Amino acid sequence: MWPGGADNKKIWAGGADNQGHFLGRISIRRNQVASMEGEVEDLELFQRKISDRFSDLLPPKKESYHSSGIPSSISISSAASDSPTAGSIDGDSSPFSGCETFLSIAWIRKLLDAFLSCETEFKAVLLIGREPSQVAKAPLDRLIPDLLDRAVKGLDICNGITHGIDAVKFMKNQAQIVVSALEQRPFTDGQIRRARRALAALQGSVVMDEKENTGKSTERSWSFGKRTSGASSKDRHHGLSFKSLSWSVAKHWSAAKQVQSISSNLNAPRSGEPTGLALTVYIMNVVLVFVMWALVAAIPCQDRAGLGTHIPVPKQSNWAHGICGVQEKIAEEWKKKEKKGSAGLMEEVIKIDKLAHSLVEFADNFHYPMEEEKEAEFAAQVAELAEICRKMDDGLGPLQSQIRELFHRLVRSRAMILDVLDQAGKSSTPHV
Repeated sequence: MWPGGADNKKIWAGGADNQGHFLGRISIRRNQVASMEGEVEDLELFQRKISDRFSDLLPPKKESYHSSGIPSSISISSAASDSPTAGSIDGDSSPFSGCETFLSIAWIRKLLDAFLSCETEFKAVLLIGREPSQVAKAPLDRLIPDLLDRAVKGLDICNGITHGIDAVKFMKNQAQIVVSALEQRPFTDGQIRRARRALAALQGSVVMDEKENTGKSTERSWSFGKRTSGASSKDRHHGLSFKSLSWSVAKHWSAAKQVQSISSNLNAPRSGEPTGLALTVYIMNVVLVFVMWALVAAIPCQDRAGLGTHIPVPKQSNWAHGICGVQEKIAEEWKKKEKKGSAGLMEEVIKIDKLAHSLVEFADNFHYPMEEEKEAEFAAQVAELAEICRKMDDGLGPLQSQIRELFHRLVRSRAMILDVLDQAGKSSTPHV
């Protein structure tokens, strides 16, 4: 019987193309033997899945990251100790190539794919073949409501991330205008003016208005109106028009504070409490918090100041090694940040920002004819910018679709678990 009724059966198929083997093994085992040993094996399978999927997100040791990181003070603490069996799960595969550049759009999509896969398997371990009363027992009656509350908070983060992707799309569109203007030969003053306007809009599109060392925003946390000193009023108006079309996040909403809220009270099962399902729910809480933190770190979001949130990941637990490793790598990139007010750690955004600064200098100091060496360097930068735009064209649409799927998955899964808890409440109510 499917939790929540037959209508919910289709929920399990969403984003779970590679889950059939895993779910089948759990279902068959429970039908064959309803024992504590079987439950422990299910938990170990789930923990191995978590370990494998997030370890797969770690970059190769020799990979060189972009030189611009971002904020700091991200620490990892110990919470609980488990002893799952490490290894890979048979039949699992990923649609990604395994060579995605760390914090690139392709890597972020792989992160989301890992979360959606693990979330599907979490529901399998928690709900398939169980009586509703089992899910409502202590300590689950405390841990599950915490997870459902975090899911609601995660919806706001998904909304903020969606608008951040809109900002990145605007940035990409301006970069494409720059490429179009500067690829033409011979140069004219009109092309240079067109490129300069697009560069001004590009640089101002995801600039953060932050007070130094306070973590408080002066106006809105990302300002589409801020421009370089050389931008004209017409340029500023061009950027502001994007804000009016895409802004729907509350003015004082803060991505950093939302991450702080979602990560608070992230505690492992207490000593002496039954493990098993309680540990499974705790692990899913950790995974949800980590993925939301990573998304805010990578993608432009409203008010990211002070995002160095303490996330209590149990570093000594085998299932958490991959998560801890990725968190440490993101923290390293964060600490490398050379300039405050960054739009995020996304690889493509960092590269576009660097190229934009270089091309602005070229446009401001342009004299015809150009020296041959400078023209070759300039042409290489324009070609690199065009290639980044191509990658963003290919990746931003699917990324936004995955964020949308994440939003709806959180909604559906929360409704499913609430339905099971409601069934447990009805069955425990004495009949009059």
